[in-house]
Amino acid sequence: MKPVMPHAQLDWDDQGRPYSRVFDDVYFSDKSGLDETRYVFIEQNRLAERFAALPQDGRLVIGETGFGTGLNFLCAWQVFEQHAAADARLHFVSVEKYPLSPADLQRALALWPELKPFADQLLAQYVAIHQGFQRLTLANGRVTLTLLIGDALEQLPQLDARIDAWFLDGFAPAKNPDMWTAELFAELARLAAPGSTISTFTSTGWVRRLLNAAGFKMKRTPGIGHKWEILRGEFLGWPLEVAAPVPDKPWFARPAALTGERRALVIGAGLAGCASAASLAARGWQVSVLERHQNVAQEASGNPQGVLYLKLSAHGTTLSQMIVSGFGYTRRQLEHLQRSTDWDDCGVLQLAFNAKEAERQLQLAEAFPADLLHLLDQPQAQALAGIGLAQGGLYFPEGGWVHPPALCQWQMAHPQIQLLSHRDVLALRRADGEWQAWDGDQLLASAPVVVLAGAAEIQRFAETSGLPLKRIRGQITRLPQTPQSRALDTVVCAEGYVAPARLGEHTLGASFDFKSDDLTPTTAEHLGNLAMLEEISHDLVTRLQVDKLAPKSLQGRAAFRCTSPDYLPIVGPLADSQAFTQAYAALGKDARQVPEVECPWLDGLYVNSGHGSRGLITAPLSGELLAAWLDNEPLPLPRSVAEACHPNRFAVRRLIRRTSA
Repeated sequence: MKPVMPHAQLDWDDQGRPYSRVFDDVYFSDKSGLDETRYVFIEQNRLAERFAALPQDGRLVIGETGFGTGLNFLCAWQVFEQHAAADARLHFVSVEKYPLSPADLQRALALWPELKPFADQLLAQYVAIHQGFQRLTLANGRVTLTLLIGDALEQLPQLDARIDAWFLDGFAPAKNPDMWTAELFAELARLAAPGSTISTFTSTGWVRRLLNAAGFKMKRTPGIGHKWEILRGEFLGWPLEVAAPVPDKPWFARPAALTGERRALVIGAGLAGCASAASLAARGWQVSVLERHQNVAQEASGNPQGVLYLKLSAHGTTLSQMIVSGFGYTRRQLEHLQRSTDWDDCGVLQLAFNAKEAERQLQLAEAFPADLLHLLDQPQAQALAGIGLAQGGLYFPEGGWVHPPALCQWQMAHPQIQLLSHRDVLALRRADGEWQAWDGDQLLASAPVVVLAGAAEIQRFAETSGLPLKRIRGQITRLPQTPQSRALDTVVCAEGYVAPARLGEHTLGASFDFKSDDLTPTTAEHLGNLAMLEEISHDLVTRLQVDKLAPKSLQGRAAFRCTSPDYLPIVGPLADSQAFTQAYAALGKDARQVPEVECPWLDGLYVNSGHGSRGLITAPLSGELLAAWLDNEPLPLPRSVAEACHPNRFAVRRLIRRTSA
């Protein structure tokens, strides 16, 4: 994984318009960029009438090559607001190799005062935009923007979506030929919905011919301003003479979309459950969240401070892709919360506490851009942290700490979410096309869709008893702030972590215990956490006057993390395990076979679990992934990552292992 140039390199002309140094080209017409966007993209794709025709809970998906300043997106959003029904939704998916920096984006969008209400919302959410898939939720969930940051021919093949209208808006073909190739147009065709429309500002003959060859029917149409002609067209279908794209494996294919009432039960009100409920409610679902405790975030999600820490690989692994995308999505959600009591973007410093860790950090610093992470030597790290440190380390400037219950409460505040507390679901039954949640002989609730989000507790259900979830006990220690410990300015991690104080207390943790089932905090683990603190900073131990604290007076809490064998979360639709084994038994003889048998889905049953110690980073985006599976929307993650998180992965592996046994 090579580090991308973090941001577009711009010059500005005397009228304040941005110009790309890399491509030696303008971002929009020097006559009127706004008029050109409306004519070339909005009019040619008939967006006003298509938005007006959207049914209740309907949506339109627009795809774009070249996000640039976001002008096309904001214009489409404005027309959507003017013409679409109140409960319709807009999905906009755009690929961009060199995203503008927040400051440059703000400067560029200031050129269009009439778009300010939309630009302000975009700018407020335009944080932590890093390589890969980055999802932004706007207009209270009515508008979804998915940015694919990177080379178009690396990002688009990973997209799982059905695009209703395409905007081709890379820099001019003569300046940026890589954005106008047969290979890229084949990706547009693969992603195009039946009858998808397409338009572009260029009328270059070879562009028209390549698009026609990909299955689009293009025609020249009069241009605007100094452009004599432009191109518009529609998708007729995949060309017969070209090999069709390989279909999804049936066990990862999307279940048939559910029709009927959009009601769902979510079982479990921790980070995963609250995120799932929020993503569904934003799409018009009525959601009841069943929680065995009195309130949300009472178990592992209930710690006073959780750390937004990115444990990455320099090799662009599936888990790394998930973490970079998930971190961005969570960071943007936190912008809705109250700083200093609910969260703080104080940064996270991971100390290079031994030679192996120092080597790992060096590789990461070479693989990722500096605005995501960069190395600090010991004097720099010490100055930044505000306390004495023995080593330097890796700094994540956009990281920090979060009060997880505040995030859960914000997610649950949607008017279409109802919390049903003191509901301990022990069994599920299917009756009359709905799932029923039972506690013994008491029916608690029912709905066509159920999301199981109760960490390892979901193993109590027959439908999920075979999922390989593991509980790991963790204990945190709460230490009173002292006048001297106020100097701590950032989260500092080694084997454990310590955070700047929240409401007069520092959080220190966390232990790992694979054996204990007892959640009573122990003095031994408090002392273990203090030993980790000594490894982080002897100076902070002194500042906190730890030697004056009686071990038995130490306060904290313990909870179970829930993890999977491959450390990826388990998110998606569930299949009948016995029928699955029978349907795909052929994999046990030849792992390369793909039996053309439809997956035996448990209609309407979904799972969101296995987030381990990364729930703050992976659970919110997993809620979006779950909603995308359910509503047949563009996935917020690369297809390969969604498959790697899919519940069916374990059943497939079990069958294939029989081949090699």
